[in-house]
Amino acid sequence: MALDGQHASWFLAQLKPNCMNIAERNLKQQGFQTFLPLEVQIRQKNNKSVTTTRPVFPGYIFVGFDVESSRWQSINSTFGIARLVSFGKDPAVVPRPLVEQLMRRWDGVSNLVDEDRLAPGDQVVLVKGPFANFAAEVERVAIDQRVWILIDLLGGKTRMAVDTEHLRSI
Repeated sequence: MALDGQHASWFLAQLKPNCMNIAERNLKQQGFQTFLPLEVQIRQKNNKSVTTTRPVFPGYIFVGFDVESSRWQSINSTFGIARLVSFGKDPAVVPRPLVEQLMRRWDGVSNLVDEDRLAPGDQVVLVKGPFANFAAEVERVAIDQRVWILIDLLGGKTRMAVDTEHLRSI
């Protein structure tokens, strides 16, 4: 999802409360590119694990456009958008390499775990399964994208293998 146009840049728009999906849809309908990184969150509700997704940057959405050729002022009046983050009269540019790096790490819904960067001794949190929200320590990373972790259960360390998608770095 590279940004179209040589002069296009990324900006940040503040969302109105509970308008994340509406704002994203309306921005896309106007021809703006959007990027809204989400993460999986598991909570306990009535003794059941409930999986939801939530924005990584609550209240904000990245918007891509060319300041010279687009009607970017319309973003401020887009339903679901509170305002385009700006300093003075011009919108504040978010560094393009930063947004592109975030995009590479979020393909769909992710938890920003890069298996290439996990190393023995790293602290992680399980985000899926019966041990969701438990902290653990990485023991080793296997070639098959399984991570061996040590989790503290009942006063002792228990070793288990999990997929990288079940972990979030602390």
